[in-house]
Amino acid sequence: MKRTANAVWKGTLKEGSGSLNAPGGALKNTEYSFGSRFASGAGTNPEELIAAAHAGCFAMALSATLGEAGFTPTSLDATAEVSLDNVPPKGWTVTASHLVLKATIPGIDAAKFNELAAKAKANCPISRLLNATVTLDAKLV
Repeated sequence: MKRTANAVWKGTLKEGSGSLNAPGGALKNTEYSFGSRFASGAGTNPEELIAAAHAGCFAMALSATLGEAGFTPTSLDATAEVSLDNVPPKGWTVTASHLVLKATIPGIDAAKFNELAAKAKANCPISRLLNATVTLDAKLV
């Protein structure tokens, strides 16, 4: 299975802007810019999208892990906070993603909940992606 998204950027880093699109419809000419990434400007940014992906993936992974253990969650409210830091000499780097979870799961005790949540965090595809090899196929047109 493969999923795609498209980014178009025009102009310089600070004065330029871009738009994001995804075939599923969640992103339709969604604006992003230097201001939305490094200040409080309108639009989204790559780190916010990573945070959304991580929170959503983790919640689904935990639901699956709970199901395998015989539990059905009533509610899994997951938030991810992605940190973008200037790390010399690399420059701007995603250094962390902190997950916060509020869960309602009938019949589970704290020890089992913590065990299953840790398992889901470790096995969530986006958690694994954050340490992935990055490859590039670049073409100048």
